[in-house]
Amino acid sequence: MGGLFLRDGPLRVLSETSANSAFKILKRRDRGETPAEIAEKASEKLTGYRFTRTVSIAPVAAAENNSYPGDDRERLVSGAPVEDDSSFELKLRPQRLAEFIGQKRVKEQLAVAIEAARSRGEAMDHVLLYGPPGLGKTTLANIIANELAVHFQPTAAPLLQIKGDLTAIITNLQDKQVLFIDEIHRLQPVLEELLYSALEDYKLDIIIGQGPSARTHTLEVKPFTFVGATTRAGLISAPLRARFGIVLRLEFYTPDDLQIIVERSAEILGVAIDKAGAKEIAGRSRGTPRIANRLLRRVRDYAQVRGAGKIDEPTAKAALELLEVDHYGFDEVDRRLLLTIIQKYQGGPVGVNTLAAVLAEEPDAIEEIYEPFLMQIGFLNRTPRGRIATQLAYEHFKIAPPRRQASLF
Repeated sequence: MGGLFLRDGPLRVLSETSANSAFKILKRRDRGETPAEIAEKASEKLTGYRFTRTVSIAPVAAAENNSYPGDDRERLVSGAPVEDDSSFELKLRPQRLAEFIGQKRVKEQLAVAIEAARSRGEAMDHVLLYGPPGLGKTTLANIIANELAVHFQPTAAPLLQIKGDLTAIITNLQDKQVLFIDEIHRLQPVLEELLYSALEDYKLDIIIGQGPSARTHTLEVKPFTFVGATTRAGLISAPLRARFGIVLRLEFYTPDDLQIIVERSAEILGVAIDKAGAKEIAGRSRGTPRIANRLLRRVRDYAQVRGAGKIDEPTAKAALELLEVDHYGFDEVDRRLLLTIIQKYQGGPVGVNTLAAVLAEEPDAIEEIYEPFLMQIGFLNRTPRGRIATQLAYEHFKIAPPRRQASLF
């Protein structure tokens, strides 16, 4: 949701309306036209949107109304990016390897590879970055380009639908440029095969014509560095994985690293914060910088509205309690899932389909969104018979575990 403020009231754009269209509406208001006249003229340009007397623009079928309970995009403690993350992340992202906090092993390997490529004057070897969302894969790709002093070309695999899309991008690359493709595991197989020769020999084989008159033409491309990022490395085909000379896994961050990240982000955003307040936010961030920065923004809002404008430990605790994020970083969905296993199924085992029916969630969402973090911190076990709550889960909710009847066999 974005907004434009006029001289005599706000004009709210409740959709992904283009900047050009919004600017045209703004110009009409400046000419002194009434809201009704603006709405009538703007409706001719922006089909699919309805206009009210207050010049509020809302899509007829808003995407927000189609969301489902527990949707990962709306979770405050989800590592996946949400709508308001991108604008803040651009300001908060480090631009150099020395500014990047955490991931010591990854940084050391990249530093060596970057320095070697610069000393030889060659394009750096291709890099695959994988790990859970929100750990800095896109940031590292941008840092590689900055350290090599070359252009950075980002895109995402789902956006590449036909061979012409990928061919146009690769043939327009400059010498030693960094090409970054996010969600590389979703790249179509026909595009993967086109990419093989480009990565290995810096050549593109394209077919011109159809039928008996078709012929193969080879295009020379300039040497470039390909950086792929994925959250699911297991879905990348073996031939594509073999083309990457550097394969790096990003791990979850320690609380100390996250505290430094929170303090740095607060300084950039102009928010006063003490070490105790930063530590409180870092401890509930699930080891993920994206979640830490998101919680920082929410706590900042609370401190400005109900506090003294400074984030200290009591303010951070009060804000996070209001947001229903506990000291483990659990939100309502995490607690509901664990309590369902403990209270309704005596701690398990219980199948994922049963849990999905009780929680009104999709089985894939439970397996890919909710369970990984609970298993990583030891609150949930995934067994062939089903999901089982661990002793830590019972202690967290202060519930006595049931006595297990000894097996007769």
